[in-house]
Amino acid sequence: MTASETRERAAEWLLKRHEQDWSEESQRALDAWFAEDPARRIAYLRLETAWGTADRLTALRKPMREEIAKRPERRGPFFLKIAAVAAIAGLAGAAAFYPFGTPERIYATPLGGREIVKLADGSQIELNTNSEIRSSGKGTRHFTLVKGEAYFQVRHDAAKPFVVSLGDHRIVDLGTKFLVRRDPNQVQVSLLEGSARIESTGGKSAKAAVLVPGDIAIATADALSVMKKPAPELSNELGWRRGVLVFQRTTLGDAAAEFNRYSQQKVVISDPEVASLTISGTFPVGGIQLFSSAARESFGLSVSHKGEQTFIAKRAP
Repeated sequence: MTASETRERAAEWLLKRHEQDWSEESQRALDAWFAEDPARRIAYLRLETAWGTADRLTALRKPMREEIAKRPERRGPFFLKIAAVAAIAGLAGAAAFYPFGTPERIYATPLGGREIVKLADGSQIELNTNSEIRSSGKGTRHFTLVKGEAYFQVRHDAAKPFVVSLGDHRIVDLGTKFLVRRDPNQVQVSLLEGSARIESTGGKSAKAAVLVPGDIAIATADALSVMKKPAPELSNELGWRRGVLVFQRTTLGDAAAEFNRYSQQKVVISDPEVASLTISGTFPVGGIQLFSSAARESFGLSVSHKGEQTFIAKRAP
């Protein structure tokens, strides 16, 4: 199913969802449709946002309504719904260019996906795999990174601060390019250009730091630390923007965890000694087979496959 067909089908589901005869059976059917492809849920959420921005008749732009009015045989509810599907699907299929001051919007990527969101002020957000970000709709350039990783290129405006919230922390842009990764227990902010301020918004004590190029901030519920990294290492962290993972003396365990972020196929290394071995190299984000082959050849390890799992271990004596 193409992206356009997915949007149209999602629009049909959305229309049906707003009908009075929606049932538990209908919900199960929709959930089953979602389960077949993560992109379907994302398409549906975007359409639902567009639906909430304007009522059903507003979604039918004036020229379309006038065309319908000229054809009496096509004024019935069914034709209006089909026209609404086309209008809403068209809104969701437009280029990712969004004004401020609108209701909350949700932008999300599936496992292995990437997306660029271009903002009305010239700023840009690039989402990595399995990530979600929401705009506040407050007109203050305020976003929340719900999960995953995003690269921000911000057009500075002193009158309208650009703010990224991350649980108990937030980043206030001072004119910059920065990378943010939100994991379950911590937030990492890498500052590539300009400056930004990271602040705690919860906890027992306030913590804050102004970051300059080369700074890496690690924030948890109880602590905030800042370290330096050379420019080449920071650049490596952005390898996913060109579809690669770059490892420099990275443990096999950490490398496996990175690959697992991008694919249903998972690398499993249960032996701590094997996981602690280090590797360097550049691999495609979906290059699990290439990575496991490199580990086997470099360290004489055993590689086996079972279902969606690739096991890397010591060879049996």
